Amino acid sequence: MGESKGYIFGINGPVVHVKGSQAFKMQEMVYVGGMRLIGEVIGVTSEAAVVQVYEETDGLKVGEPVEGTGHPLCVTLAPGILGDIFDGIERPLENIRDINGAFIAKGVRVTSLDEEKKWEVRIVAKKGSYAESGMVIAETEETSLITHKVMIPPGITGEISWVASDGEYTINDTIAKVMTESGEIEITMKQEWPIKQPRPYKSRRAIDRPLVTGQRIVDTMFPLAKGGAAAIPGGFGTGKTMMQHQLAKWCDADIIVYIGCGERGNEMTQVLEEFSELLDPKSNRPLLDRTVLIANTSNMPVAAREASIYTGVTLAEYYRDMGYHVALMADSTSRWAEALREISGRLEEMPAEEGFPAYLASRLSAFYERAGYVDNLNGTEGSVSIIGAVSPQGSDFSEPVTQNTKRFIRCFWALDKALAYARHYPAINWLNSYSEYIDDLTPWYEENASADFVEKRNRIMAILQEESGLMEIVKLIGADVLPDSQKATLEIAKVIRTGFLQQNAFHKDDTFVPIEKQNKMMDMILYLDERMKDAVGQGLVMSQILKNGIFDEVTRMKYNIPNDDMSPFISLKQKIDDAFDEMIEQEKR
Repeated sequence: MGESKGYIFGINGPVVHVKGSQAFKMQEMVYVGGMRLIGEVIGVTSEAAVVQVYEETDGLKVGEPVEGTGHPLCVTLAPGILGDIFDGIERPLENIRDINGAFIAKGVRVTSLDEEKKWEVRIVAKKGSYAESGMVIAETEETSLITHKVMIPPGITGEISWVASDGEYTINDTIAKVMTESGEIEITMKQEWPIKQPRPYKSRRAIDRPLVTGQRIVDTMFPLAKGGAAAIPGGFGTGKTMMQHQLAKWCDADIIVYIGCGERGNEMTQVLEEFSELLDPKSNRPLLDRTVLIANTSNMPVAAREASIYTGVTLAEYYRDMGYHVALMADSTSRWAEALREISGRLEEMPAEEGFPAYLASRLSAFYERAGYVDNLNGTEGSVSIIGAVSPQGSDFSEPVTQNTKRFIRCFWALDKALAYARHYPAINWLNSYSEYIDDLTPWYEENASADFVEKRNRIMAILQEESGLMEIVKLIGADVLPDSQKATLEIAKVIRTGFLQQNAFHKDDTFVPIEKQNKMMDMILYLDERMKDAVGQGLVMSQILKNGIFDEVTRMKYNIPNDDMSPFISLKQKIDDAFDEMIEQEKR
C-alpha cells in the first residue's frame, strides 16, 4: 500500500473530495471508504484531492478513510482474458454473479483472471540469452484459436539467468529470471499495465492493406485500413450494433475486443448471448475463443463507463504486441462522452458545447490515436483497428461527439434512418460516408483484386452521385420527362443499390463476399451499363430494355453465384450480350 491516506470530506455522486494528505498523485488508484471502493485521483490541490469512484457511492459517509495504492489504475494481462466477460475495470462478471447474484455489489473483490488455473506452458527462451522488452519467453494455448505469447514486460532488459522447464504453471508462477542492472527480476505470465498509458512499440508502419470485412459497401466503397480508425454514427434503430456484430464475425482480424459502453442492459445481454453462440466462420470454433467482451451497461456506475474504453484498448494493445491483428468495437462512444459530461458537471468545470467538457476532443483523440499498424518491440508486426459507434441524438451529425470524432478518424460510415426503415442493410448512406484510406490502399487492390479496381469503384460512385442529382428532378416533375440516357442512369443505380450495396446477412453466399467476387460483380454492373448506353444510343427505348429481365438477372447474381466459383460470371456476361444483341436485332427489323 502507498503512504497516501486521507478522509472523505465531500461526496457528489461518483466524485469524492479527500482531505488529510498531500501525498496523493494524479491518476493514482485509491480505495475509498470502509467498503474499499475502487477510485482514481483526478485532481490534486495543496488542500485536497478529487477522486472519481468506479463503483456506486451510495452509503459513503464523510470521514471515512481513503487509502492510496501508489500506482495507477491497471489491468491484469495474462492468459485467460479471451472468452471472458469483464466490466469496465476488468472484473469478470461471471465470477461476480457467482458471488453476488445478478447485480454487482459495492466493494466486491474478485481477481481479474483465474490465478489457480494451470496452463500448459512451452518455454522458448534460453538461459544466458539477452532479454529485451517485449521478447517472447514462453507460449501457451490460451484458446483453441489463439496461442498466448508470454513477453518480457516493457522496461526490463538484461541477461536471462534462469528459465523453468516446460510444464503446467499458474499465471503467478515464476517461469524465468532476468538479471538487470538493478538486480534479479522474476518473470511470471502476468503483467500489470496502466489503462491510460499506451503500450510501447518500435515504430509505426505505413498503412497499406485493408481490414477485409466481406461487406461490399465497406470493402469496395469505403474501406477501413488495418490499423485504422472508423466511426459508425447513426440514430436509434439504424443498425450500429448489428453492423459491429457483422464486422466482428467476418473481418480478417485475429482477435476481437467488443466494448459495450453505456448501452441498454437487455441489448448487452443479447450481444453476450449471440457472441457465445456464434461460430468463427474460418475455423468453425466458437467465436468467443478469439473475443473478449467488456460490458458496462447504462445502469452501471458512470465512472466505470469512462474507464471501459481505456481497459478495452489496453487489452487490444497487449495482443497486438504478440503479433496479432486486433479489431476493437466500441459501442458507443457517445455514452462514454456522456459519462465525461456527467463527471465534469459534478466537478463544476466550465462546460463547452452542449454541456460536454472542453477536453472532449483531446480525450477522443487520445483514444483513437491508439489505433495503428506497428512494428512491435519483439520484431513482430501487429495492429489495432478501432471502430467506434456514435449515437447522436435525433440522428444529428452536427452534434459535438460526431463532429469531434470526424477529426480523428479517416473512415466514416454514416447510417441512414430512411435506409434502415426500408430494410436496406447495411444502412450506410453512400452520399454522406467517406474513406480517406482509398489512396493508401490502391496498390493493395491493384495487386490482390484487379489493376482497375479503384477506377471501377469510382465509376460506380459517380453513377450514384448522378442518380442523387436526377432524383431531385424526378421528385419535382416525375421520371417520364427524362431522356432515356438519364433513365438508364437511374436503372443502373438501382442495380447498384439493390444488387451490390444491399447485403443479406442470413444468406450463405451473401453474408460474406470475398474481394474477388466483389470485383467481378462490379465488372458485370459496369458492363451492363456500357451495353445499355450503347443500346439507347442505337435507338432502343428504356421501357423495351426493362422488359427483357436482364436487370433482375444481374441484381440476383449476389445470390446465384457462389463465393468459391467465379465461372458463372462468364455465362452471365454472355446473357447480357445475348439479351442486348437480340433487342438491337429486333429494332433493326
